[in-house]
Amino acid sequence: MARSDAVVHGFPHLETVRAAITALYRRLSPEGVRAYAPSVLPSDVSFGAEDDLHLGAQRVARALVHHLRLPDARMIVGFREMEHAATVELTAGPEYFIELNDRFRRHRRDIGAALAHEITHVLLHRLDLHFPGTRDNEILTDTATTYLGAGWLLLDAFREDRVSSQKLGYLTPEEFGYVLAKRALAFDEDPSPWFTSPQGYTAYTKGRAQALRDARQPPLTTAGWAARHRYAKERRQAYGSGTPASAGAGQGRTAGPGPLERHSAEPGHRFESGRNGPAVSFPCPTCHQRVRLPVQGRVRARCGLCRTIIECDT
Repeated sequence: MARSDAVVHGFPHLETVRAAITALYRRLSPEGVRAYAPSVLPSDVSFGAEDDLHLGAQRVARALVHHLRLPDARMIVGFREMEHAATVELTAGPEYFIELNDRFRRHRRDIGAALAHEITHVLLHRLDLHFPGTRDNEILTDTATTYLGAGWLLLDAFREDRVSSQKLGYLTPEEFGYVLAKRALAFDEDPSPWFTSPQGYTAYTKGRAQALRDARQPPLTTAGWAARHRYAKERRQAYGSGTPASAGAGQGRTAGPGPLERHSAEPGHRFESGRNGPAVSFPCPTCHQRVRLPVQGRVRARCGLCRTIIECDT
């Protein structure tokens, strides 16, 4: 895990983050992802000043192992001087050795955040789920930690003022907030009471705004008037007068994208030509797997990956 003193803001890794969410649903299945509800609670990972350093770290590690559904994994936690915030030795188990930076001896409130990331490395190792390259693999780990209910600790470890800053992990604070909000929307969960860091909560609200924009893109019926207007204009440009009239509500289907006809200026959707006539593909607002539907007006579809019911006006 990386520790950063120069905090980058915004959403520079959003494409990889979305791919990581898709990968989680593909590897775990919708039922497997939902098995990680609810999130780990603050009371389970709190670290008081009176707690013994090593016993407290072991207790928090056990709680995170239990939450991440690794009952056979025993974590042995140590502390030493190092460049990074933490490391984990990935072996076949059943014991895993985690080393935390010596600074956590003084900053005990953030031990849970560091352990959450490292223990998720163990989970992904056992699942044989990884991305190529260190950077993308660490983004996958941060995303999985957060989407599976332990990553709010990482965002709560973010603190920034005029003279100093601290951030754990590879995602920006806003990207952590985005993934946390995507989880909150999917699991009907409100993580806002758990934040002790005002900067972490602010980053969550910014990430949530981006997550809500995902759920308001055409052809979703929740899209705003301006977005719907642009979508209709692009549809006319793609198909001209050949666009079918509204066919009423019906059961849609999902599939991989067909031959590309026109890229949309609105992020996400694109118009295609298929064997059965005009179609539009767009990312599922929950898992970002692409959904492909006929251009025929109002359609209700079920995402083939996460099984989210999607109301569309294609």
